[in-house]
Amino acid sequence: MQPKDILLALAIAICWGLSFAAIKFGVHDIPPLFLTALRFTLAALPAVFFVPRPPVAWRLLIAFGIILGVIKFSIMFLAIKAGMPTGLSALVIQTQVFFTIALGALAFRERPTRLHLIGAGLAFFGVGLIAFSKTADAPLLPFLMILFSALCWGVANMIAKAAGKVDMVAFSIWSSLVVPVPLLAVSLVVEGASTIASSVANASWLAWASLAYMAYGATLFGFSYWNHLLTRYPTASVAPFALLVPIIGLATGTVLFDEPMPAVVLAGAALVMAGLSINVFGARLMARLR
Repeated sequence: MQPKDILLALAIAICWGLSFAAIKFGVHDIPPLFLTALRFTLAALPAVFFVPRPPVAWRLLIAFGIILGVIKFSIMFLAIKAGMPTGLSALVIQTQVFFTIALGALAFRERPTRLHLIGAGLAFFGVGLIAFSKTADAPLLPFLMILFSALCWGVANMIAKAAGKVDMVAFSIWSSLVVPVPLLAVSLVVEGASTIASSVANASWLAWASLAYMAYGATLFGFSYWNHLLTRYPTASVAPFALLVPIIGLATGTVLFDEPMPAVVLAGAALVMAGLSINVFGARLMARLR
């Protein structure tokens, strides 16, 4: 990867890592399904009136919007609302890296190199170490919900990759247009009109600021340029950058919500960083050694 794209991938990881705190603040005041619908409404409108639709099939736009917005994010928001810690959520959702690499090998015949596998394995061990240390007090159902959300994210990554080298900002905007109507319908049935109205009337400025961050930072910036990187480089080169997200999420959870970070978590984070370093810089290092 070119240095500017490495910096872009790091910026996306930071943006996504901070978004878990935004989700926590948001679902505290606004029902999670309605919050998800608002997130994608802001991501789509009014931009859809000024950005031309990308030259991709409608089925890809619809599939990406349904898988990522309607299913993945609504389930993740519900899990955090149900008590899943933000730091652990940021960690478990990044199992999408391994789903993405596996799906990329199946769908696009991308064969990870030995260094990719070593780096991913080391990072996976770090993720497992952190998960083992933190799941003892975590509720089981929300944990499984986050895990399923990670699988959905991996599938969405494959849909974005299938779209090819198109304007991914436009792709994100137009796929976001798919999300609000079905989610608003489900929200009205599940969460109720009175609950929604009350939450809108009483939500704090922090909840609204969090919503704006999720819509414009995590969604438009994050997913647009993440999908851009996926179309330019092999999946196994891009996906491991997402392993930085749980480290940022864990640190944010510790600072903002007093979620503990014992030594075993720090050790796991170090393994994730080592695995990512092997994945990004290993080939260059081996070439110089030769």
